[in-house]
Amino acid sequence: MRITSFSDVSLRLLMVLCAASGEELPTTRELAETVGTPYNHVSKAALKLRQMGLIEAIRGRGGGVRITLAGRNATVGGVLRVLDDHSDVAACETAAGECPLAHGCGLRGALNQAREAFYASLDDVSLDSLSKKPQGGPVSVTLSTRPAN
Repeated sequence: MRITSFSDVSLRLLMVLCAASGEELPTTRELAETVGTPYNHVSKAALKLRQMGLIEAIRGRGGGVRITLAGRNATVGGVLRVLDDHSDVAACETAAGECPLAHGCGLRGALNQAREAFYASLDDVSLDSLSKKPQGGPVSVTLSTRPAN
């Protein structure tokens, strides 16, 4: 299965925001640079994510974007169900119009079931669990003059 580029950008934004500290408020321009995507795409994704209640925008000087509690708890499967366009997995038509097998064909239904199984397999994956958070505190290091085995 493939996800749309819009869904991909949206998931990357959510992961970056999950990893950010609570004090950080990156702007959409900074987020666009971070995820390596044009600003226009990121701003459209941010608008949709805000409408979904997964992020919030803080206006004014020092403002930016941050993830909401709902965004942290959201699952990849749940987000994709909303963001993906739900067009048929297979293009069931020919240049002349509808596929001549459409009335007796079960492929479209089987492919739609497969898409739902794909989403269902991601229902247990929270966005917060995917983000790599910066580790604070001391890092355990072992130095030795002996060569490694």
